[in-house]
Amino acid sequence: MTDTEIPRPTDGDVVDRILEDHRLFEDLLRQCRRTDVDRAAARTALAEVLVAHAVAEEEKVYPELRRSRAISGHEEEHSEEEHAEINEALLAFLQAKGTDTQKYEDTLEELATAVNHHAGEEETTILNPAREEVGEERRAELGAVWLSRRNQLLDEGCASEEQVQALLDEAEAEGVLAPEGAREEADAIKEEAKKTAEEIEEKAKKESAG
Repeated sequence: MTDTEIPRPTDGDVVDRILEDHRLFEDLLRQCRRTDVDRAAARTALAEVLVAHAVAEEEKVYPELRRSRAISGHEEEHSEEEHAEINEALLAFLQAKGTDTQKYEDTLEELATAVNHHAGEEETTILNPAREEVGEERRAELGAVWLSRRNQLLDEGCASEEQVQALLDEAEAEGVLAPEGAREEADAIKEEAKKTAEEIEEKAKKESAG
């Protein structure tokens, strides 16, 4: 639960309402960066709406879009994987102690990267087909169903550290997300590769300038 007010519409085109939440994510991420607001409240609100939004999509929106052939099973699974990756970044953000530390700043930006990537991809591969392949009346019906579940989760509270960890555990058990050890190993390899690439670029710049 959070003291920050989160809009709770009850009806509307599902595509439009999901897009509104994407803009809400951006706004809450900005609030989390600001130094003149209650960062703790903004972090809690962001966590709650991210989890409620995603869980409701996976339960109420993606299956219906797949059944109506607006999206493929692969697109559904990929979006669920990205939700799990967001939850992984979200858990690290929630676990950062205080709101004025470098850990807070670093985990916030890692979360922002994951959220922005998913929102952009979802708008292209999920929402565009939904708008084109699903009729207006059905989108309105789906919007009401999705919002009802989203708002229920918000009212109940759905994004404590324990709840987010449970979502990650479920994603691992269902094969949506690789086990934590494998993820950590993959991240280490990516970081080393990034460092090596930067060193190569810097060396090339110096040689070119020399």
